[in-house]
Amino acid sequence: MTTTASTHPLEALAAAQRRRNASLLEASPLLAGRVEADVLPFSLDPAAASLAPDEAAALAGLEKEAASIAIRALASLARAGDIDHLGGALELIPGLLMTLGVVDYDRRFFTIEHGHTSIGYYAALAILGFLPESRVVEAFRRSLDVAGHVSFVPGGTELSSGRLGAIVPVAVGQALGLRAKRGPEAAVICHCGDAGWISGQSLNGYVAASQHRAPLLFVMHRNGIQLSGTTARVMDRDPRPVIASLGIQIVEIASLHDRPALFGAYRDGLALAREGQPALIYPTGYRSGNGRAVTVAAFGEQHGIGAEVARFAAEHGVPLDTEIWIPGSLMSFRDARAMCQCLFYVNGLPGGEGHHDGGMKGRDEAATLASPLLRLTPAEAEALSRLRAKPRRKVVTTARPPKGSPNLVLEAADLDPVSLPAPGTSVSPRAGSEAAYDAIARRHPGRCFFVSCDLDPSTKLGKAASRVPRDHRFEMSIQEQAAALMANGLAFSSREPQLNVFATFAAFFEGIAREGFEFWRYQRNLTGANEGLNVVMHLSHVGACTGRDHFSGWSLDWINLGLGYLPYLRRFYAPADARAAFVAVRDAAAAMGGHIVAVPRDNLPVLAKADGSPLWNAGDAWSPATVCRQRAGARTVVLAVGAPAYLAVAASDGAAAQGVPADVIVVNGFPLDDGFLGGLAARYERMVTVEDGLIGDPSSGTRGFAGLVATSVAGAGVRLDHFGIGDPRIAPSDHFVRVWEHFGLTEDAMLAALVRA
Repeated sequence: MTTTASTHPLEALAAAQRRRNASLLEASPLLAGRVEADVLPFSLDPAAASLAPDEAAALAGLEKEAASIAIRALASLARAGDIDHLGGALELIPGLLMTLGVVDYDRRFFTIEHGHTSIGYYAALAILGFLPESRVVEAFRRSLDVAGHVSFVPGGTELSSGRLGAIVPVAVGQALGLRAKRGPEAAVICHCGDAGWISGQSLNGYVAASQHRAPLLFVMHRNGIQLSGTTARVMDRDPRPVIASLGIQIVEIASLHDRPALFGAYRDGLALAREGQPALIYPTGYRSGNGRAVTVAAFGEQHGIGAEVARFAAEHGVPLDTEIWIPGSLMSFRDARAMCQCLFYVNGLPGGEGHHDGGMKGRDEAATLASPLLRLTPAEAEALSRLRAKPRRKVVTTARPPKGSPNLVLEAADLDPVSLPAPGTSVSPRAGSEAAYDAIARRHPGRCFFVSCDLDPSTKLGKAASRVPRDHRFEMSIQEQAAALMANGLAFSSREPQLNVFATFAAFFEGIAREGFEFWRYQRNLTGANEGLNVVMHLSHVGACTGRDHFSGWSLDWINLGLGYLPYLRRFYAPADARAAFVAVRDAAAAMGGHIVAVPRDNLPVLAKADGSPLWNAGDAWSPATVCRQRAGARTVVLAVGAPAYLAVAASDGAAAQGVPADVIVVNGFPLDDGFLGGLAARYERMVTVEDGLIGDPSSGTRGFAGLVATSVAGAGVRLDHFGIGDPRIAPSDHFVRVWEHFGLTEDAMLAALVRA
């Protein structure tokens, strides 16, 4: 294919992908901007003294019918040659149905930390009427809308599950945002497993929950089984003392399958949430003690499957009087044979099998569904009949607003108090971002939320944070990863205009807090797209412009990081001076979507036009590129990103003095306008890129902004030169200008390149 300046070499691939995306969305009937569902009027009052008998019977019936849907879905999947996590999914259903009775989609919401339970999640929603049963059975794990992990569907959780543990600090943010907006009745219920609690995200999330008194209730499904073995073999630690030491109150019950006891735990846990005390419901299970033996036979009697348990025990030579621990949350609950296998597995008995990975492959669907554990009792059937005879309730689920939707706008009058440094002044770009956040917080204090990591004096977030209500600002110390995730959670707390900002050093984003961005990769909106949330991730101290502290190379990958997440962003800002930083932050607040604002630390000259006037003013509309120098007869254009832009301007002025015209365009961020780079390639013979970041070397290929330009103009016949950092391993610990000199980022080097024939 012949490539012209107006045709990007990847455009054909992108166009084909757009067609495939449209086709997939068309085949996903549960996804839309707004879905109205007529569902069973099943609700529970979490302030009631106890669970009414009719409620308990209806709940038991719903559990059995949802479990049947899950089994049928996995049988359908097996016919397609695949398996899934049926064991954990069946276990999730009882607790999740109680949660679905308690949530109201206004003040109380829920989420699921262990996303491999997904078919239980979809089955529970289907039995209530949120999802078509046939779609769940036939499309699970074979469609976009009924995915293999927990994803956003009508009536479901908006927080799509990903890495174990990551949901915990996100749920903290959501709960805190809800409390600020909805008052003391706000709460989030988070279902979690007995593996994810030990992750760093979870542990830091528990600290955040207790530190900021989040209205959170965790429900731990402690089944004793993890991916590669029993919990006792993989992580033989009791979570309770660890989690309690982090400020979470433990509410113990024997079993999640004891519906009256579980309801009482919900009642108590949500009462604690109203007081700002996060809690964890922990099922202890059953062991021998106090003169009572808990045996294999007792397990069969407990669940009404004595004959099945006796047959299974006999098959494997296990005496019925063998004493065991019965977990308080049973893997494969209501799948009788699999339940026995899981029980024997956690107790180290012959015949034990874990069902973390598994399903219905090679199994008899009809026989499994014929289990006595799935048969409705007369009381359950009557309770369900009465429930279904009542008028159905209408529940509307809406997608998150699309990126670019109006958010927090500053009017002209809001800019009157703003004073920005004059051209030629040498000042940190942080002064501009500080002024912008302050102006936004002054105008919209009740709609701004700020998450900090003991760095407000350096990131310059403190002034704005001091203007908002106390329950809108959260100090997290050096828990950068959890703090970034918490900011994501705040975005889930409202569909209304709201600014959610997390600020820390770029080095910490690149090395620690990156999960805050990674979370965006698996947050599917109800419209079907995985996308960024309504969050500003503020990266301070980008590039080598880090002052005299030291040179580490930690924050040199900031442009590659931003470009890597570009599909999930509304915009990625790379302001070159304080005035540009003000415009960038003001623009980020003005519209919803995922944003990265990347701001240098050290003093940089405020840029000016050729006539000496400011290159940017407070009220200017943001644009991805700004022409700074334009000269008659120029055949070379310099494209400068971020801090080194002033060097490019000085080199261009020097070249003009020698009779060599070269234009300068300051790139303010991404994405660039369609056709922008191709258009430049058609107008200029030579393009020079300048950036304070990693641009690669011959072994890695061209990266960073240099790589973007090289790809975009490939085949257009334009000459390219790049200034940036190739090998970051060795550099002086000195002022950033000395560091730049070490990497060839100097005015003299650029001038020499411009005047070179």
